[in-house]
Amino acid sequence: MKTRKFTLSEQDIPDKWYNIIADMPNKPLPPLHPGTKEPIGPDALAPLFPMALIQQEVTADKWVDIPDEVRNIYTLWRPTPLYRAYGLEKALDTPAKIYYKYEGVSPSGSHKPNTAVAQAYYNKQEGVKRITTETGAGQWGSALSFACNHFDMECEVYMVKISYEQKPYRKMMMNTWGAKVLASPTDTTEAGRKILAEHPDSPGSLGIAISEAIERAASDPDTKYSLGSVLNHVKLHQTVIGQEAIKQMEMAGDFPDIIIAPFGGGSNFAGLAFPFLRYKLEEGKEIRCVASEPSSCPKLTRGVFRYDFGDTVGMTPLLPMYTLGHNFVPAPIHAGGLRYHGAGVIVSQLLKDQLIEACAHDNLEVFDAGVLFARAEGIIPAPEASHGIATAIMEANKCKQEGVSKTILFNLCGHGHFDMKAYEDYFEGKLVRHEITQMDIQESLAELDTPEIA
Repeated sequence: MKTRKFTLSEQDIPDKWYNIIADMPNKPLPPLHPGTKEPIGPDALAPLFPMALIQQEVTADKWVDIPDEVRNIYTLWRPTPLYRAYGLEKALDTPAKIYYKYEGVSPSGSHKPNTAVAQAYYNKQEGVKRITTETGAGQWGSALSFACNHFDMECEVYMVKISYEQKPYRKMMMNTWGAKVLASPTDTTEAGRKILAEHPDSPGSLGIAISEAIERAASDPDTKYSLGSVLNHVKLHQTVIGQEAIKQMEMAGDFPDIIIAPFGGGSNFAGLAFPFLRYKLEEGKEIRCVASEPSSCPKLTRGVFRYDFGDTVGMTPLLPMYTLGHNFVPAPIHAGGLRYHGAGVIVSQLLKDQLIEACAHDNLEVFDAGVLFARAEGIIPAPEASHGIATAIMEANKCKQEGVSKTILFNLCGHGHFDMKAYEDYFEGKLVRHEITQMDIQESLAELDTPEIA
């Protein structure tokens, strides 16, 4: 019988997070103060984050210890399984070998609790009573709600309005774990009121929701802010995924030629790809790492590398990133977790150095891939996860056309059980292809006052 599922024991849960910065040939550029344009230090982040996370944000250490209490909570769902996708291989009639790491077995149904638990833990250690955050499709908000509930902390979630309306059961999941959920933009913050005054019918964006959550945290000494992607410490926490996958690929007697993950801000991609990318950086091993993004929000494939705000209103430091401009509001596609204007600093530098790749897929191509995968493998993927599937299918078809066999590994970052309205719209023909024009991008970037980074 063919071995399809590769599982590890609790003892195989990593006891350290991997920090790729230690191995990068060109280190990421520093964040800048938006007023002086001078590099900022850790103290500038203290109003928003606990010191332990700030230290992780700036550390150059290659390995960071995972606290025992965090590892103990990880055992609720980790290690996650790795599968050989025999059904998908057969459906595609490809010589490629396809594997996927399945993060949908977590309590909230995605990879997000890997960092949510860690962030809640460090906040609790420093006496924080409440955490504010943003969420797109709801996976991050759900994960942080779960984590805050575990540590008996309040959680306040600013959920992008279009996703708030499209995914009511994600909201109910957060409420069940005790979180307060608001449809962003709201009239409860200055940032939200400003957006609503200019755009009363705004569908919201992650950038807007971030502005609201940051404003709320900055105004209350008992409250800190938590981000589900983009920042260095978030990507650090997600590397448990790739470390486990390395062991599981060893069990399979195989090693990937191509590693693929969906891309919103970078945590999903970093979690799987960074531990494997270490082999390329240390040993020169030929590995392609491909970030898969929506063509309606293509910061990696069509954005520019320059300093920009991480939020819409301009409350964060200036970050060196591939961006479409912090005022960019993507189309209201169902993959709400990928509707972010910029890319994380580490991923941006790796892309600039051509150590990783990126590609984009339109809305219909993504759902075609998700449905094909569900029928071949039995798991209904989240729309975000289906971007990675679309890229895996594209690469497997290339193998068929070229008559070569390559090993493909992708991150199936979450299930789509709360995304069935998206599938309903797909089957009823309500989804349309959407790709922004170059004029749209140029108009958004024209509002930035920072030059491109050479």
